[in-house]
Amino acid sequence: MKTCHQFDIVRAEYEREIGFMLAHSKRHEGRPSAKSSAKQATSTRQRMARALNSHIGRCPECG
Repeated sequence: MKTCHQFDIVRAEYEREIGFMLAHSKRHEGRPSAKSSAKQATSTRQRMARALNSHIGRCPECG
């Protein structure tokens, strides 16, 4: 599927944020903050999917 530049930017920002959360989770393994960070990463992945699906529905270049 061909996507536009804006789609790639949005996806990269979300993936960067998810990467930070997962790295924090690994660094602080066994602590409550690690579990919280892992849960936030999961919810951020879901938000990313919704945002990208919404973008594809609106963008004439992606759709």
